[in-house]
Amino acid sequence: MKKFYMILAAVAAMAMSAQAAQEVKYGSLQVGDFENPTEVYNTSYFSVAPTNFYVAHTGSQMIFTANELQEMQGKYEVKVNKISFKFRNEDWYEDITRDVVIYMQAIDETAFPVVKDIKQFFTFDNPVAQTTVTYNMLEYYYEDVVMSFDLKEPFLLPAGKNLLVTIVFDAQDDDNCTYGTDAVPFYTSGVRHQAMTYTNNTESFIDYAQGEFFPDATATLGCGTDVELPVTLIDFTYKARPTAVDEVQAARVQDNVYYNLMGQKFSGDNLPAGIYIHNGEKVLVK
Repeated sequence: MKKFYMILAAVAAMAMSAQAAQEVKYGSLQVGDFENPTEVYNTSYFSVAPTNFYVAHTGSQMIFTANELQEMQGKYEVKVNKISFKFRNEDWYEDITRDVVIYMQAIDETAFPVVKDIKQFFTFDNPVAQTTVTYNMLEYYYEDVVMSFDLKEPFLLPAGKNLLVTIVFDAQDDDNCTYGTDAVPFYTSGVRHQAMTYTNNTESFIDYAQGEFFPDATATLGCGTDVELPVTLIDFTYKARPTAVDEVQAARVQDNVYYNLMGQKFSGDNLPAGIYIHNGEKVLVK
């Protein structure tokens, strides 16, 4: 009977070690000073990411390089589960409603490709978030607003890869946009050359991506090609990296070995009648 308890304790310890290797941890990183931003975009409305409310339809692509994602590097099974941006409502009074779709992809490139002197958008797929949001501009008058999007399924980012984020904003009513000036309230990180934008008052970026001019990005098509990354907050999860011992122990827990109460080992085939321990559980064979 003594050996029976010793075996149970050993199996339980192995199971706990394997479980510890899979413990989920949480982290977040800022691109730019997300907590205390100071600089907003000072440029034309079609050179702003992730969006602007001056037109009804926008699309942005942003490359977050492995260098910007350093806090994720070296961690195990990193998954992005939320992305946030921030703007300052300076002088607008409308209610702005947008259908939002976000796509994420792992890429090797750190810059947008150029073909015949024309910058190119990346082909995008894998939607990770989709929502409809209404921003009451009067309510947020002269206040900072955090624009956050929870991913429907966490996005697994392979180690060392860059993250391409495509974000599409569409008004349900083409007239639902701000008027008057080109002022844009989004805070900028100051990181240049890693974002591009598309703007249109009648056609979505998704529709544009299926048209004859895609992936060209030129000013004549309402595109900004040298856009700064916005201040961004990325929330992610990761797991404790398993050691070689953890992997061996986890494998043992799931093997086909049975132990009788004397500590003798048996395979799972044609077991004699008796009580056995298998994968941490007591098994009765009649």
